[in-house]
Amino acid sequence: MECKIPNGIDMTQQASWCPGCGHGIIVRLLAEAAEALGIEDRMLTVEDVACGEFAQFALKYNTIMSAHGRPIIAAAGLKRVRPDAIVVAHPGDGSAYSIGIESTLHCALRNENILALVVNNSVFGMTGGQMSPTSIVNMKTTSSPHGRTVKKDGNPIDITKILGGLDIAYMARGALDTPADIMKTGKMIKKALQKQMNGEGFCLVEVLSPCPTNWHMTPVAAMDFIKSKQSATYPTGEFIDKGGAV
Repeated sequence: MECKIPNGIDMTQQASWCPGCGHGIIVRLLAEAAEALGIEDRMLTVEDVACGEFAQFALKYNTIMSAHGRPIIAAAGLKRVRPDAIVVAHPGDGSAYSIGIESTLHCALRNENILALVVNNSVFGMTGGQMSPTSIVNMKTTSSPHGRTVKKDGNPIDITKILGGLDIAYMARGALDTPADIMKTGKMIKKALQKQMNGEGFCLVEVLSPCPTNWHMTPVAAMDFIKSKQSATYPTGEFIDKGGAV
């Protein structure tokens, strides 16, 4: 079977993600969705100063870099300046739900017509694998070497519960642990882009993604961790779906 490279993927440069990282799969899904919708010439991405920043070398789209934790609010401003563009913010869970949680929340409250494509690998990946807001209970990280505890560290953040009652266009969570889940995640991203094209408002697609380096696992074991542990805390599916996008 021929494996077609989406037009939006730049094969002339090297993206420096670790072996087994899910970021490469996610940017490919984004490029496939944009190609299917015929919006490649309208795509603008906003990258965080974190692992996601390497997407600028993997994608052919025009990109701006934001301060850490600010890609979602930067994307909202970009969309207001360029309402004709299809704007995608690409933060990690630490960026979107820790230092940037106010940007995520208030962009949702204003129903900004952008896509927040959040990569949830349950750690701060770029800076050494520290505990993030989405580190699951008992998960060992460099800043929680004995495992996260509810008493000391609080419960993990589930963004679907925080934004679940808001009047936004779309919120979904996918995963990368199996080919079937990857295909479902791709459909979620495509639907969110279509909703932005329709002017329906704020869309957030979270993706459960492996981080073998900071999880201290093989890539295969990291995929199993998503299936057996991470997705138990963060169920996948569509949580808000308003408007008429198919």
